[in-house]
Amino acid sequence: MSVHDAIPMPEQRGGLSLRKRRLIIHASIFLGLIALWEICSRLGWLDPLFYPRPSSILHSFWLIYFQNANVWYHLYTTMVLVLAGFIGGSILGIGLGALVGFNAVIRRFLKPYVIVLEATPRIAVAPLLIAALGFGASSKIAIIVLVCFFAPFINTLSGVVNVNEERLELFRSLGASKMQTLRKLVLPDAVPVIMAGERLALTAALSGALVAEFIQRDKGIGSLILVYSRNLNMASAFACIFTLTILGFLIFRGMEWLDHRIAYWKNEAGMERVAAKRAAQMGDLNV
Repeated sequence: MSVHDAIPMPEQRGGLSLRKRRLIIHASIFLGLIALWEICSRLGWLDPLFYPRPSSILHSFWLIYFQNANVWYHLYTTMVLVLAGFIGGSILGIGLGALVGFNAVIRRFLKPYVIVLEATPRIAVAPLLIAALGFGASSKIAIIVLVCFFAPFINTLSGVVNVNEERLELFRSLGASKMQTLRKLVLPDAVPVIMAGERLALTAALSGALVAEFIQRDKGIGSLILVYSRNLNMASAFACIFTLTILGFLIFRGMEWLDHRIAYWKNEAGMERVAAKRAAQMGDLNV
């Protein structure tokens, strides 16, 4: 290893320093806001009944997660609904988006109805779904599917319609079938756009689950928030809300990571990772 390899480049040192500075700034802002909230509450500037102290919320985290441990079942129920609704909405949205985007006749007749469905408020459709499917998990999942459907659909449609024309003509000149063109060209080219829709869909699934739980009020984090709010236990209600905030953030970051892993050719780090993996495989074959 040479001396130049051992010493980090100035850009690398600067980039690492920049990330640290940003992390420190974000942490300082967050802690400053929490401290201000605590001080205002203790001084009586905020009503502790509706705006509990951060220290009280932290204590409620301990109660609902460890001492009473009553949140785990509701959290599990919500996440199962979110996952089931997200998978259903993604399959429906990507499949229908690819079909509509790849067939001009179907696109002409079906797209307006999808747009009308998206323009309809979910809260207005939810009682109809409950009336049709009854109370329980099936109607909740249907609501989440409805919430998750549009982002994968419109992004898949956009990715399929805006495929590279030159490559499309090349596939046609080679006699590729529609299914081969869809699998080998259209969908791979649309993956980054589809994954962007999936990030939005998974985040929206959490909101859809809360809407369903607010309506049915039987189990789940949403129903737990309603119970705590009705009993004026606002510290525990805020603890549940912050739980959902953390989950939403982790879900979004996880989808970003998955996007970089799947659409690796769209970022330099992904290309380097795949190139190194292929080089190692070639080395094993040569041995």
